[in-house]
Amino acid sequence: MKQTTVTGVGRAVVALSCAAALVVSGCGSEVLGQGSVATGPVPGTNPDAQPGVGSPPPGVEPPPAGAVVDYQIGGAYAPAADVEVVIRNRSESPVNGVYSVCYLNAFQAQPDEASAWTGRHADLVLRDPGGDAVVDTEWDEPLLDISSDAKRSRLAAIVDAWLADCADRGFRAVEPDNLDSWTRSRERLTRADAVAYAELLADRAHARGLAVAQKNAAELTDEEIRRVGFDYAVAEDCQRYSWGRGSECDRYLAAYGDRVIEIEYTDGGTRAFETACRLRGDRISVLLRDRDVVPRGERGYVNRSC
Repeated sequence: MKQTTVTGVGRAVVALSCAAALVVSGCGSEVLGQGSVATGPVPGTNPDAQPGVGSPPPGVEPPPAGAVVDYQIGGAYAPAADVEVVIRNRSESPVNGVYSVCYLNAFQAQPDEASAWTGRHADLVLRDPGGDAVVDTEWDEPLLDISSDAKRSRLAAIVDAWLADCADRGFRAVEPDNLDSWTRSRERLTRADAVAYAELLADRAHARGLAVAQKNAAELTDEEIRRVGFDYAVAEDCQRYSWGRGSECDRYLAAYGDRVIEIEYTDGGTRAFETACRLRGDRISVLLRDRDVVPRGERGYVNRSC
């Protein structure tokens, strides 16, 4: 999940130079919906160009474009009758008759699963020179060490068991979160590490008939996207963060066409969501959620679609 503090803005882009040709968020950015509206393309991209991704592999079907999506990663509940896609944590069950996406934290360790990363897996947690775990402090999640081929292969084997479980229970796609963990790694991981690891995960997911999302990391190039084999994108707060005359969203649209699920969060206000609905709500899935993504009925719950 994209962060919202100054450190969090860096979660999407801190590893980039502000002069990079592709989309970045944060460096000199404006907050859309609070005095600015995207009016043009992202430098270095052409939103009208053909998408950078190819057709999904046989037997793999991405979420339907423009569908009503219910983002339930904070807890499962019965979706409304008009919901066509539901995204749930891998610990939950898919919804019968609804296209279900299995959310999994593939690049960082969940706080409640710390014991799984001890013993023979302890070296798969990224550590600083002093031996302490490198932690995403906003979510209290240790980063996984994807810095070598050997470790990436071991991690992919672990995640493959999760993918198998998702597929066996009826999920049709996966959302591997924290692709951009290298931006929080204190320069101990690289973007190339993330792309190489994501490619392993996509290969395994496709082998199990699961479509694979690019989650955030708008700075990836078309070449990197094609190399990994992503099938669709899940973009958090892409309307909220702008670059020049465009927004992060332009980058996803240029790469994926209408295969984009955009989530704007309420801690940034509602104007970015309203702007997104006006600009592309008739093409892609756009929804507004509370930052903690709490289940319906809990305090703070917000869930709107265009």
